[in-house]
Amino acid sequence: MKIREIIVVEGKDDTVAINRAVIADTIETNGSAVSQSVIDQIKLAQATRGVIIFTDPDFPGEKIRHTITAQVPDCKHAFLSKEKARPKNGKGIGVEHASPDSIREALKEAHLMTEHTHSEISQQDLLEAGLIGGSGARERREKLGLLLKIGYTNGKQLSKRLQMFQIARDVFIQAIMQIKQEEENE
Repeated sequence: MKIREIIVVEGKDDTVAINRAVIADTIETNGSAVSQSVIDQIKLAQATRGVIIFTDPDFPGEKIRHTITAQVPDCKHAFLSKEKARPKNGKGIGVEHASPDSIREALKEAHLMTEHTHSEISQQDLLEAGLIGGSGARERREKLGLLLKIGYTNGKQLSKRLQMFQIARDVFIQAIMQIKQEEENE
């Protein structure tokens, strides 16, 4: 599988993992303090071939994602669940630990995030769905992120992430129903 866009990853080990899964070019940020020269490379890549941001599902990975998005809009975003980003020994988390199949699936599901001024999904909807302000909210947000392929986010950022991916209300409701069904079956 060959990827046209250039994939932005955190480091060399991520590049190695990407190359085990697909044929693609990468840009490495070399940590969460993304330099201006790396931003310039990403801008050029976006203008010529397009970019997929594929960072680790942790705080530094999200920080990198936000830094790049603020300066280079219209990049696609690929996400891995924490489970798929853990090594067999359970120590650490990152793209470099994911299986080639998991990497291919995440890249295939890459989404474009756009600024959206109005969301069909209100804060009240999030509260009623048990995604914010209650016990089990974190776990439900993790499940929602997996189902919608938008990655995990905290309660404060969930509404913004749903807007950026332009998740339709009916898709959101269907995902919440699936999560509630799974909880009833546990």
